[in-house]
Amino acid sequence: MERTLYPLKFQPIYKPLIWGGEKLRTLLDKTDAPESTGESWEISAVKDNVSVVANGFLAGNPLDELIEVYMGDLVGDRIFEKFNTEFPVLIKFIHANDNLSVQVHPDDDYSARHHGKHGKTEMWYIIDAEEGAELISGFRRDVDRQVFMKHLETGKLTALLNYEAVKAGDVFFMPAKRVHAINKGIVLAEIQQTSDVTYRIYDYERTDKQGNQRELHLDHALEVMDYKKRDDIRTKYDRIPNQTVNLADCPYFTTGLIEFDEPVDKDFGLIDSFVVYICTEGSMLVNYKGGEAVPLKKGETMLVPAALDEISLIPEQPSTLLEVYLKS
Repeated sequence: MERTLYPLKFQPIYKPLIWGGEKLRTLLDKTDAPESTGESWEISAVKDNVSVVANGFLAGNPLDELIEVYMGDLVGDRIFEKFNTEFPVLIKFIHANDNLSVQVHPDDDYSARHHGKHGKTEMWYIIDAEEGAELISGFRRDVDRQVFMKHLETGKLTALLNYEAVKAGDVFFMPAKRVHAINKGIVLAEIQQTSDVTYRIYDYERTDKQGNQRELHLDHALEVMDYKKRDDIRTKYDRIPNQTVNLADCPYFTTGLIEFDEPVDKDFGLIDSFVVYICTEGSMLVNYKGGEAVPLKKGETMLVPAALDEISLIPEQPSTLLEVYLKS
């Protein structure tokens, strides 16, 4: 008897980092995470960091091999045609227990020419923020390369950067080329293009246990960064119970928010794409035709194969999901 695809959950890939903390364990119930975990890679096809299935008869299989076997049934026909076995988005939870480095990502064109890889556009959904927590997005005024380097060399770069106060539920879209950083006291979900290309600009002169500072990538960063002040920093959206609210819509991913306390039926028959659910609050069952419901709770992520056109989200308590897919 042929076994059909079902909603897939994956083993988290934990990243202990110099700026990491404990909230992925305490807030998101990732009790097996090491100390000072900064990131949990929830769904990844990045080389040497490929997610492995955690549930069902496919448990133990890596994501790229599943795409090779199931192709369009797993990711969608048009997505398989474009990306082959490369899963196009990378999903993370992040806890910043200290300020992350100030950085910038290239766009597709620059990254392809210099690294043979995709660029990186991403978005952040704030799950938890300590009082006074901020992040960096862009500049507070228009600058140029000369002004930027003068402030960097004199230790005054932070005077140019745009700081945004954050609270739970805030959303920030980060297009490639925008200077940015997550600062201390923030837990968030990150949705990004599958890419590991990051240019570090400023790291507060921190050193490791051997006294070494982390590498900076100024040559590339100066070539790609957007020096203009931008007004589209914070994503505005209306919170509508038991409906999907759009948060981001770009060529690399579409993201919606579902805050619900009653069943929600979803029909994906027209999108020809996988769907990722990231649970940031509550717990639920995910029903689908032909199999047993799969549970999903806060701190967990699920990949719904493209072949599953219709599912139902059955909340066990008031719950919040991020919904991610690729539009045609």
